Amino acid sequence: MVTSNDLGQIIAGCKRGDAECFSRLVDAFAGRCYGYFYRLTGDRNLSDDLLAELFVRLVEKIGSYKGGSFESWVFRIASNIFHDYLRAKLRQKKMFEAKDAEPETLEETEERRSDRTRDKIDKLQKQLDRLDPDTKELITLRFYSELSFKDIASMRSEPIGTTLSKLHRGLKKLRELME
Repeated sequence: MVTSNDLGQIIAGCKRGDAECFSRLVDAFAGRCYGYFYRLTGDRNLSDDLLAELFVRLVEKIGSYKGGSFESWVFRIASNIFHDYLRAKLRQKKMFEAKDAEPETLEETEERRSDRTRDKIDKLQKQLDRLDPDTKELITLRFYSELSFKDIASMRSEPIGTTLSKLHRGLKKLRELME
């Protein structure tokens, strides 16, 4: 576990270009960020790719970090990467539809994922997948990435009450799906 003092030193070292500090940054955030991506995608290979993209962006953008919650800053970048992936996936789908290609069904997508990863998606993951992307992301940020409500609200630039309300409704919907 990295203390806030250690994190401050790591960030300062990263801003100076210290490779050892970047290595410590990766060690500190890789597990939680991978879990965040995996819960959103259900795909290990894709999660690895998104995680790699996150650390490339952190190297590029570490100089722009101006203070505040570093976790919130990291997960904001992770969220942007995930949303970039969703937009690219939507563009690709539209491109295939424009070429009159038969779009892949949800069942085919799930079957392909299962074949590729050889892992069964547990009941919770399946029900998370049924939620809208915004609700799924909120639940993932709170419970799998362990961000505070305050950090999530700050990251999303919305009042904490709005975040709490959306999360409450999302958890209620998830409970209904799990029954």
